[in-house]
Amino acid sequence: MPSTALSERAARAALAAHFPPHQVAAHLAHHSAEEVWQYGVDHDASGRLAQYKPHEELANAQLTCQFVIPSDDVWPAALADLGPDCPLGLWVRGHEQLPQLTARAVAVTGNRAATAEALTRTKAFATAVAEAGHTVTSTLAYGVDATAHRAAAQAGHATLAVLPRGLDRAHPHDHAQLLSSIPTSGGAVVSLFPPGTPASGATLRASAALLAALVRAVVLIEALDHAEAAMHTAETAADLNRPVLVPPPTSDVRADGNVRLLAEQRAVLVPDPAHALAELRAPPPRRAGPGRRAGHGHRKE
Repeated sequence: MPSTALSERAARAALAAHFPPHQVAAHLAHHSAEEVWQYGVDHDASGRLAQYKPHEELANAQLTCQFVIPSDDVWPAALADLGPDCPLGLWVRGHEQLPQLTARAVAVTGNRAATAEALTRTKAFATAVAEAGHTVTSTLAYGVDATAHRAAAQAGHATLAVLPRGLDRAHPHDHAQLLSSIPTSGGAVVSLFPPGTPASGATLRASAALLAALVRAVVLIEALDHAEAAMHTAETAADLNRPVLVPPPTSDVRADGNVRLLAEQRAVLVPDPAHALAELRAPPPRRAGPGRRAGHGHRKE
């Protein structure tokens, strides 16, 4: 397809379907998305890109959700802090609410296999954060994250969900009602990935970085030190100069990630929701400089 016939939205969706943002960021700094896509098509020896139909793929995907791009009024400006990893676009349900939701977004996240104490804390912190006028933001995952969404909803407040998969279906499947209820009650659901994309280790890591960039702070209720998306969110947030707020860790091993972040002075101890709200009332921290790669700091693999 000639580049002159391709819209910026379709070109960005096509690029996002085939390249991580940092691979094309330098090209997009000097050329339009349409030109970058056409260059890719012309130099793809496999012919795979030439077979892709950007307008048709975008139209089909937008039957489920909208593809929002940086030139749209609703685009979250804070994503620029991701530098070359800034998304090429976002798939969104409830996109009209994005500016209001992201203006005061606070992540409440933690283990999927959470302890009973962690779930009790989640309800208390998420309710307090929502009632103070912040947007509880999480991932719909089992454990802490879904509990945070439900606690805010029960308090009568909209939430923002960041999913590591396409927005056409929920995972776990029994969260389908929760997924559909968020945009219909004034919230929004966001993904880096088009409908039909399953979750994987790569999508979990990318979504954790997106979550960290979208919020002004992270409340890390309880997290294992390794193999948890919540820890990647917290560490990326620290790299981006977002405060990471941590309740007093329990003796349970499932909070060893919290313990390490506190020991490294990359998190702030908040004994209760009132202390967390006091931290959130402080002026927003200085944003990370443009061009900084997120999520590549002190992460131990």
